[in-house]
Amino acid sequence: MTETDLGELRSELRKAVRGEAAFDATARALTTMDASNYRRVPLGVVAPRDADDVAAALSVCSRLRVPVVARGGGTSIAGQATGTGVVLDFTRHMNRIVSVDAEARTAVVQPGVVLDRLQEAAAPHGLRFGPDPSTHSRCTLGGMIGNNSCGSHSVAWGTTADSVRELSVVTARGEFLSPGRSWSGAPEGLRALVEGELGRLRTGFPDLPRRISGYALDALLPEKGADVARSFCGSEGTLGVLTEAVVALVEAPRARALAVLAYSDESAAAEAAAGLLPHRPLTVEGMAADLVRADAGLPRGGAWLFVETGGGTAAEARARADAIVRAADVVDSLVVTDPAGQRALWRVREDASGTATRMPDGTEAWPGWEDCAVPPARLGPYLRDFRGLLTSHGLRGTPYGHFGDGCIHVRIDFDLLSREGIGRFRRFSEELAEVVVAHGGSLSGEHGDGQARAELLPKMYGEEMVALFERAKAVWDPDDLLNPGMLVRPAALDENLRFAVLPREPVDVAFGYPHDGGDFSAAVRRCVGVAKCRTETAGPGSGVMCPSFRATGEEEHSTRGRARLLHEMLAGEIVTDGWASTEVRDALDLCLSCKGCRSDCPVGVDMATYKAEFLHHHYEGRRRPAAHYTMGWLPVWLGTVSRLRLAGPVNFLASVRPLAAVAKRLGGIAPEREIPRVAGETFTRWWGRRAREQVRSAMRAGVEYEEHPDGGLPKTVVLWPDTFTEYLSPSVGKAAARVLEAAGLGVLPLPPTGRGLLRVPVVGTWLRRRPIMGLRPLPGGMPGDGVPTVPNPPAVPRAAPHGRVCCGLTYVSTGQLDRARKVMRRTLDLLYPLGDPAFPGDSPPIVVLEPSCAAALRTDLPELLPDDPRAQRVASAVLTFAEALERHAPNWTPPRLDRPVVGQTHCHQHAILGDAPDRRLRTAAGLTGELSGGCCGLAGNFGFEKGHYEVSVACAEEQLLPAVRAAGEEPVVLADGFSCRTQLEQLEQLGGRKGRHLAEVLAEGLDGPET
Repeated sequence: MTETDLGELRSELRKAVRGEAAFDATARALTTMDASNYRRVPLGVVAPRDADDVAAALSVCSRLRVPVVARGGGTSIAGQATGTGVVLDFTRHMNRIVSVDAEARTAVVQPGVVLDRLQEAAAPHGLRFGPDPSTHSRCTLGGMIGNNSCGSHSVAWGTTADSVRELSVVTARGEFLSPGRSWSGAPEGLRALVEGELGRLRTGFPDLPRRISGYALDALLPEKGADVARSFCGSEGTLGVLTEAVVALVEAPRARALAVLAYSDESAAAEAAAGLLPHRPLTVEGMAADLVRADAGLPRGGAWLFVETGGGTAAEARARADAIVRAADVVDSLVVTDPAGQRALWRVREDASGTATRMPDGTEAWPGWEDCAVPPARLGPYLRDFRGLLTSHGLRGTPYGHFGDGCIHVRIDFDLLSREGIGRFRRFSEELAEVVVAHGGSLSGEHGDGQARAELLPKMYGEEMVALFERAKAVWDPDDLLNPGMLVRPAALDENLRFAVLPREPVDVAFGYPHDGGDFSAAVRRCVGVAKCRTETAGPGSGVMCPSFRATGEEEHSTRGRARLLHEMLAGEIVTDGWASTEVRDALDLCLSCKGCRSDCPVGVDMATYKAEFLHHHYEGRRRPAAHYTMGWLPVWLGTVSRLRLAGPVNFLASVRPLAAVAKRLGGIAPEREIPRVAGETFTRWWGRRAREQVRSAMRAGVEYEEHPDGGLPKTVVLWPDTFTEYLSPSVGKAAARVLEAAGLGVLPLPPTGRGLLRVPVVGTWLRRRPIMGLRPLPGGMPGDGVPTVPNPPAVPRAAPHGRVCCGLTYVSTGQLDRARKVMRRTLDLLYPLGDPAFPGDSPPIVVLEPSCAAALRTDLPELLPDDPRAQRVASAVLTFAEALERHAPNWTPPRLDRPVVGQTHCHQHAILGDAPDRRLRTAAGLTGELSGGCCGLAGNFGFEKGHYEVSVACAEEQLLPAVRAAGEEPVVLADGFSCRTQLEQLEQLGGRKGRHLAEVLAEGLDGPET
């Protein structure tokens, strides 16, 4: 299309529709791909407000001969949600549940309604929508109808087509139709076409529960009720554009039980699946061991069937599950009736769609043959032939899926980057199509044919039936404007591959990307588009990802949206200015760097790292935002304030509103924020003062420090002086030291500077005379520090370079990676002085109280300094407060507090560190209640930066604030992160509720005052 034609299209659409019509690089880049292997660049994106807007947009596009593709959640895996013309995005406006009729058991929905929202609306009536694909938290009803989606409960409730009663559709030429039964809503000419081909339609379709491929023209047979609505399902947006649907609901079981049946291998599980169907289960899902974590809690075996049963009571559901276990010939089994336990197991299954994009060795794997289906009784033989074909082509894949329906999902390690690999992809696809057909199967058993399989439909249906499909398409869409290249006259299955546009040589980057071979392009390729990051609301087990999307609802603020923009930045076709891109910068601006995607994304996309990488390049040689110089360099400024003893004056000036307002404006800080108060005495100064007092007290009492050659010393741990504990919240460090000592551990606070290393004695523990983190005992005391000489004194550090130990977090989060590496190297030099290159084998663990700093040391440190072996050794030594107690004081009993708690698990702890030891420690201390998930919204510098306040508060309102409000005043508010505590104190909605670190709460329960 010429620039003149594009200008006319843009102008006409903006005049014709009341919704948005976007033609900018960001809007186009966000819709180039779905969850498939394919990429097509649209001209623009229209978000219609209603059916009239749809008709208006189609009228303009029809007149200008511009193709149109309808798009919902963008989770299609065969390429049918991408297009080269205008994309109609139904998620923005046409996303309402119009009505729910409990008596008739129906609902009226718009195409952009997310499935989970419909389930929530139906649940109070004891109803639900039957089909439930694993993408239920983000897929839309329009997309489900377009692809005839199914899900894990299809053995009970069938496909989406089985649940559709009537549709509202606009054709490409602007005709409003209402497809239903008995030829209702059929376009002119369709009935005549069908009545002329009755014989072919009665014999040309395989009889199996998951036949999704091609057009469902057999639904138009008179003996099947001439159901035009049903025949429209699975047409992938090629016949008309859906604007509303009447769907049937089913009664939801009041209770469920989940039987997990273990088999020796995948073949045994596949052979057994069909035999379970007479027991009328709700699901029969299959998985093999290569898709399951070792700690997933499944019974012993090499493959499993997840068989769900329902009933009016828990006992009835359990009895049905037990009956299935007795009837099955299994290696082992497990029946779960607890809803939380069932959800945890179902998450294992649902995440497989993303997990399967990586082989066990980390090799990439891709869709393309994601969901062919065969008769359930043929599943075992089919899988053997499938495995054999993989082997003959030198490929690997991990089948899983709907074993009860004979439908298999699989991602295969195709090489889609080289000419040879793409050639193998084509040959394998052609041969596998023949294997599927030989077993009486369908090329698609759930997600449609799209570009991935439509070219191969003649192998399944024959040329004459495919020609009939083309005639049917011409009746509905004579100008071939709706999603051309899908189903009929398709594009070749090896065209438009998404990776063809990416650079072939690795991009020069700062991070090591150890899980992606050091290749930033490979890291970006991790996002396959399953869009778990687009979950709209929080719930049990919903995790952290992606708080900015939940706050704004905008695709560009989802992990997937940002990954798409990075992909297009590397491609250089739409986003043309590389690292200088303002589109990518603006999309990443609202990324909180919570790292939730690193754990919650099924394929481990780490957008926080990608953001830091991008900012590093984007601002190279440029002036940065003011916040990068203020909050990015926070350790320097706080260190200066502390060194010059300026905490009092700084706090006073921050309390004078006019002066604080000027400082915030100059520093890029949100005017709504209060500047945190700097502690008058840092944690390490307190420790030094305490240590000197203890030594003097011991000398006055005549106590000597003695050697313990028998090795019966207490385990020594090092307390890391993170910026927040050291300068802003030293009470946390004081409390942690007390608790660790009470647990029998020796505590060695790591002083913040090299100079301090020479001056702060180690007190409160006895250390053997051997190297510890570069520390050496000095005979006869410490000359010049005013501490009396004592026999066998505590160990003190040897000389080390001056400087401050720091994890580099603030520099990483603002993308100042050169500075971060400099700070990290200095830290390693302080920990390992020259002459001590080796990490001593008995070095103490490093306890880091601030979760974000612990996460930075565990991940950012080794990934920014991948060639320095000291970095990985430090990362391996890092422990959280609870981990240190659990591992090194396992027999210690914490004080019994018997109080309820409320609050939030820190997002970095959720994503990187894990919170299982914290849960066990809270239980042992009698602290009852669960902490919420999500993100507090402050997220270090994010919530303080100008322009982020509203999103910051919205993130807090998603889980944290409602949980604290609902709990009332009695519970202790736990928040281990300084950001979380600050957010709680500063938000007026809570009246300044004070959050506390777990160490502080436990310390209060210890006997005796703080020393």
